[in-house]
Amino acid sequence: MKTIELIGNIDGQHRLHARVPTEIPAGQVRVIVFLPGEDEAGRLWANGMASEWSADLADPREASTRSMTITA
Repeated sequence: MKTIELIGNIDGQHRLHARVPTEIPAGQVRVIVFLPGEDEAGRLWANGMASEWSADLADPREASTRSMTITA
């Protein structure tokens, strides 16, 4: 059995979302969820938000001046 580590998010409807490398074939997988402690959760949230917002922030149609700082 091959094992890889992914970082995912669980949404408000209790669905798991994660990006998987393209070399992993489609199909059923076994998932083990490690719930982060409070300190780690803050870091993961900040990283997740930065990832989610990166496309929006890179869009030239958005405002030309932005300032954002995310610290964990």
